[in-house]
Amino acid sequence: MSNTTANIKPAKQRRVVPEVTVRFVGDSGDGMQLAGLQFTDTSALIGNDVSTFPDFPAEIRAPAGTLFGVSGFQIHYASTDIYTPGDEVDALVVMNPAALKTNLKNVKPGGLVIVNEDAFTPADLKKAGYAGNPLDDNKALAGYRVIRVPMDKLNEAAVKDAGLGAKQVSRCKNFFALGLTYWLFDRPLEQTLRYIEEKFSAKTPAVAKANALTLKAGYHYGETCELFTEQLQVEKANLPPGIYRKITGNEAVALGMATAAQLANKDLVYCSYPITPASEILHGLSELKNLGVVTFQAEDEICAMGAAIGASFGGALGTTGTSGPGLALKSEAMGLAVMLELPVVIVNVQRGGPSTGLPTKTEQADLFQVVYGRNGECPIPVIAAASPSDCYAATIEAFRIAAKYMTPVVVLSDGYLGNSSEPWLLPQVDKMETIVVQHPTKANSPEGFMPFMRDENGARPWALPGTPGLEHRIGGIEKQDITGGVCYDPANHERMVRLRAKKVAGIQPAGEPWLWTGPDNGDVLLVGWGNSFGAVKGATLKLVAEGARVAQCHLRYLNPLPAGLAEKMAKFKHILVPELNLGQLRTILRSTFLVNAKGLNKVRGQPFTIPEIVRGVKAVLRGEDPTGKTVDSFQSA
Repeated sequence: MSNTTANIKPAKQRRVVPEVTVRFVGDSGDGMQLAGLQFTDTSALIGNDVSTFPDFPAEIRAPAGTLFGVSGFQIHYASTDIYTPGDEVDALVVMNPAALKTNLKNVKPGGLVIVNEDAFTPADLKKAGYAGNPLDDNKALAGYRVIRVPMDKLNEAAVKDAGLGAKQVSRCKNFFALGLTYWLFDRPLEQTLRYIEEKFSAKTPAVAKANALTLKAGYHYGETCELFTEQLQVEKANLPPGIYRKITGNEAVALGMATAAQLANKDLVYCSYPITPASEILHGLSELKNLGVVTFQAEDEICAMGAAIGASFGGALGTTGTSGPGLALKSEAMGLAVMLELPVVIVNVQRGGPSTGLPTKTEQADLFQVVYGRNGECPIPVIAAASPSDCYAATIEAFRIAAKYMTPVVVLSDGYLGNSSEPWLLPQVDKMETIVVQHPTKANSPEGFMPFMRDENGARPWALPGTPGLEHRIGGIEKQDITGGVCYDPANHERMVRLRAKKVAGIQPAGEPWLWTGPDNGDVLLVGWGNSFGAVKGATLKLVAEGARVAQCHLRYLNPLPAGLAEKMAKFKHILVPELNLGQLRTILRSTFLVNAKGLNKVRGQPFTIPEIVRGVKAVLRGEDPTGKTVDSFQSA
């Protein structure tokens, strides 16, 4: 036991705190995601508001003990409304030296570091780049409360009678760490014990027994050993009444798609090629066959997009999902959907790029790609989700727009939204507005069926193949206005290009075009989109509480931009655009409205924190660069 904890006596008392942020970190095989998910589920069931941030290594199976093989899961839970998974960590649970080295910087001064000291062997210290053992160095961990726990030995002792092999025994230690944190943060064991029983008892009863034993051992170790002065208790949050569940952004997309199909009284056909971090949408939808959902795992991204178009042509709700590199492959067929004017929903769960880039990290750098990234004049509406649960509403909105205006629609999510979770108040689907879908059954003119005769929204009719008398030509070559025949006439081409652009430009939002926080006028307006919502909202509320004249306008519709946005921006002295890219929305706002928008940009694979936004706003108010640095010539930042 370290000197920092040797003389601590258990106070046997609880201290109530408003919020706590805990991060579990270790090798990708240490079960940190599972431990974090169980901690989250338990906290949600208690009634806390929760927000999570899973942080996966990019390598499928990185060498054990290496810096780039570290996997983490962060949970922020509170008795009040929270908007981010936490900016600083109160308690870091560390399973090996590499996890300590890569995550210690995130712990607040005086924060708690719980370390599996058994893993700090010479070999693992060398892999992590340590010259010596930081646990024995008074300087390395100065300023933190360090708790050294021999987790490997204690876990082995706890499960010795379960009948497992050495490798299986080692894989149980995440539950020991979880039990220890359950005691420290006053979490009950019952939910996790039920999970262990349901998950393992039928097929691997020995594993179930071992995990239950070591979970309890970790809890009682915290209860009986002289390690902690107190338990920290977070009371229930005052959430609106109703039935809640924990939901990730990818789960919300899948449920949103299934709901849209029910609201439209249509079958849903989801066509996808597996790609991180969008694959969970395919996994989730594959379990919803009872709702008329059809999933098709295509051989590649091009095939997936073509199949989704074919599904829509046949009268189903055709949809597909991918991430940035996959979207690039879909772009030609997306242009085909624009030319055909068929309703197809494309979900892009963005990740760090370009190319393979940072496949398990988050970024917002595909905005130019979805707005402009196709050949020719090829406008597509773009809706961006603001939070994990908002992915549900954004997806339904996309289907409403697609069916009403007969156009493909892109929904922007990202790795952070897709994998993070929060409490979600279950909606009353039976009270939702239906999605109106009309298929003509007879000709729409005395001359016969005119496939490109438009309604008041600029949408053409959605005629099902095989309907008598409604036969028409289909394909990617330019269509003649009204009749739909192949047409190479220059004037007709310009007319059709302008009609398609006018249709998209005239789209009226199906939901809120933006989310507003703060006053209607002032010194700084933060215009954001996507996953920055929580950090920007938290920063705005903090700055307003300090007396600053700051507001947040978080855009959900990025193409077309909402009507009235120019008037909103004109009421503020400065426009600041926080984005996880080098300034894509900022460029669009400047070119569209000729406003002197400033950028607060970050491309590190991590989401914004509230302090980063606060510092950026204060820099703007002082007349300084909000990012705080520049990159000169070709030198590294």
